Amino acid sequence: MASKLRLGVNIDHVATIRNARGGAHPDPVRAARMAADAGADGITAHLREDRRHITDSDIARLAAEIPLPLNLEMAATPEMLGIALRHKPHAACIVPERRQERTTEGGLDAAGMLAHLGPMCAQLAAAGVRVSLFVEPDARQIEAALALGAPVIELHTGAYAHLQGSGRATELSRLRRAAADAAARGLEVHAGHGLTFDNVAAIAAIAEIAELNIGHFLIGEAIFTGLDTAVRAMRTAMDAAR
Repeated sequence: MASKLRLGVNIDHVATIRNARGGAHPDPVRAARMAADAGADGITAHLREDRRHITDSDIARLAAEIPLPLNLEMAATPEMLGIALRHKPHAACIVPERRQERTTEGGLDAAGMLAHLGPMCAQLAAAGVRVSLFVEPDARQIEAALALGAPVIELHTGAYAHLQGSGRATELSRLRRAAADAAARGLEVHAGHGLTFDNVAAIAAIAEIAELNIGHFLIGEAIFTGLDTAVRAMRTAMDAAR
């Protein structure tokens, strides 16, 4: 079991609110600092091709100013690779990205992209950036991560979060098996997408998972309770499940 289940707070949607009106408010870097004060272990930000929320200047400020490790979510493109190599975040999580999607839908097909991802993973690793692959809980994707030399996988929990009843139970079993398999083979296992106060416990209880990355729910909850309270409540729920 990982000694402590870490919480990465994704601050993308603070930038989404800012961008709805333009200007500088609310500031995602300020949100990152508040999350750090409330007990977050890291900050996650997704720089999308269309810059719909986080912008290049946000990444520069986050890399320079926040007191926590920065996890840069990025598509597998030359542009994003260049940005990651320039800013050298603690980690780069390679995710699938389609311009028309509202949010990341499903995991990266690392198994089908070995030739494309190989040089990218090697360059990131050589620059001291920890590579993570956002994948489905599937044995083929675990094999691909090992082949690519990626030290971390992040399991996509979106299906688990959106299903109910027996469907959710089946998906939870898949996540448990994948986490155990990946950890046994030397990968560090993270998880995220769609997690809330109501569904986080079963994921947090998976002993092999070392980190959860949660964003949209926490930013939405912050509207009602404040970001400090939301992050602390999620931290408490995660700790109780362990």
